[in-house]
Amino acid sequence: MKNIILTALFFIGTSINLFSQRAITPSDSFVIFGKVKTPVTIKIQDLSKLTGVEIPPQVIYNHKGEIKDTLRNLAGIPLKSILLSSEYTYSKPKELNEFYFVLKATDGYRVVLSWNEIYNANSDFYILTRFNDKPIAESNNRMIFLSTSDLKPGRRYIKALSSIEVKQLE
Repeated sequence: MKNIILTALFFIGTSINLFSQRAITPSDSFVIFGKVKTPVTIKIQDLSKLTGVEIPPQVIYNHKGEIKDTLRNLAGIPLKSILLSSEYTYSKPKELNEFYFVLKATDGYRVVLSWNEIYNANSDFYILTRFNDKPIAESNNRMIFLSTSDLKPGRRYIKALSSIEVKQLE
């Protein structure tokens, strides 16, 4: 009887775990909006017009330092290059220190980056154009954002990027 109860609990726990994982809807574009003069939509085909860089293999660690994945054969466009398509709205250049960017995935996952983190540090932020040796258009998680300079990049690894909202501290 004890074995039957333990087996039933195992299957219930496994079923809950399987159903609790969120499905990520792929994105073919993302929009840059907020404190910009005009919102800009970046599509997968737009990325091919920009100059990309080869990215060395990346080990993705979660917040606990556990290895979750290893990404190989990567290429991407630096986020700074993509943000050149946007013109920010501000009155004095020092206001840029108050800007931050909210990157959001189709499943609601969000990451925040500061203006200085993007433009004034040696942070390596990319929108991938090649993922595991395939063009990004063939990936299930199209429009992938990756930080290659983080110690634990899993926290800022965004699959299915849908928007970048430019905001300013109040």
